Amino acid sequence: MPTLDDVFHFLDAHLSDALGDLVRYCAQPSVSAQPEGLEECGELTVKLIREAGLSALLLRAPGGPPVVYGMGAGIAPTTLLLYNHYDVQPADPLEEWQSPPFQPLVADGKVYGRGTADTKGNIVARLWALRAYQQVFGWLPVTVKFLIEGEEEVGSPHLEEFLHETEQRERFAADVCLWEGSYVDWNGRPDIRLGVKGILYVELEARTAERDMHSSWAPVVPNPAWRLLHALASLKDMDERILIPGFYDAVRPATSEELASLEFLPMDMEQTRVGFGIAGFLGNSTGVDYWRKLMLEPTCNICGIESGYTGAGAKTVLPASARAKLDFRLAPDQRPGDILRKLSDHLANQGFGDIEVRLIAAESPARSSMTAPFVALVKAAAVDAYGMPAGVYPSFPGTGPMSPIIELLGVTVADSGVGYSGSQIHAPNEHIRIEDFLKGMKHIAAIVHRLRQASAPRGG
Repeated sequence: MPTLDDVFHFLDAHLSDALGDLVRYCAQPSVSAQPEGLEECGELTVKLIREAGLSALLLRAPGGPPVVYGMGAGIAPTTLLLYNHYDVQPADPLEEWQSPPFQPLVADGKVYGRGTADTKGNIVARLWALRAYQQVFGWLPVTVKFLIEGEEEVGSPHLEEFLHETEQRERFAADVCLWEGSYVDWNGRPDIRLGVKGILYVELEARTAERDMHSSWAPVVPNPAWRLLHALASLKDMDERILIPGFYDAVRPATSEELASLEFLPMDMEQTRVGFGIAGFLGNSTGVDYWRKLMLEPTCNICGIESGYTGAGAKTVLPASARAKLDFRLAPDQRPGDILRKLSDHLANQGFGDIEVRLIAAESPARSSMTAPFVALVKAAAVDAYGMPAGVYPSFPGTGPMSPIIELLGVTVADSGVGYSGSQIHAPNEHIRIEDFLKGMKHIAAIVHRLRQASAPRGG
């Protein structure tokens, strides 16, 4: 009778083939922000799924790029949904890449290229794990479905509407869900994450004149840059407390399990601090306080400010307008629409009702329970693949479209992946380590193997 070790040996023997698929996949541009290559990448994704022995279809989300559906029937009455995205971030600045971003380079035990970590490497790893299992056992242990979208990097604007359709909810119905891909930390320990923060992304604009003018008018003509700066300063105090009335009202209190989990996360942040090139973290945060803020608390962040002249030399100008882009990372159970209304009300009440607030993107937060049986299973499978316990994080500090998966499909979600803390996602020279890629494949194989043994009930 075959064993899970036989699956692991198959993956060892076919690592070069899996890397070949990864290089082929990442060579296809698929930049949703521009957009570029999304149709072609959707079709290539279907091809890769079929090559792994599964069925696949291109579906259409109204107004968006293709959504890829993949499926393989298993012998146990459990369905695992695998969520990923095939779109990637723009590669700029190109001059900082050591090799062309869409000509993947395999060197020094790593694979460089846009999408290797986020998240084409995870898609290929998952497909090869399932291919290996079928080759060794002759069947899949559980039914597996893929939901692979093409606009996660621009906020998944069509996914929730897509999943609201009864046909699609039935098509993607599952018992549990494995999210798009996590990482191993600096010490090689795999991370399992159970949630994401939401986001409200807005642009504020102050305009005080029809056109720019000579700066000698500054004593009598209002400067929009100063007006915008005063408005921004009203949003947060010097202790980083957000001052919008009612901002924290809906924040779900952390459970005792979530708080306790922070005690087991890495407590040495020095490598992270040095890697960022910063003198220290806000409020001198360390240990559990660092993780609590990063994982569980909402934020108000200025992404960029633009006004007037910022080129070389001097230009004495009084600008006509000033703009700032902000993102608010939201904690369960905050909702972007509610925070947007509170932001607008706050500005008006502070005397800044003339500042225009434009919505750019919004997603709700989501978090699965740390006590769900599926979480324990994914953690146990990590020991099979990595030979060490995984770190379980209650949330990811970033954002993704997890809310419709949890709320519309009603499944527990956990995360695992093939990147590591230095993978440089969204940056030049994005890469993964080949060792992590192989272990990530084995983790997927161990998860589906344990799912058959557990025959998890709906909801995980």
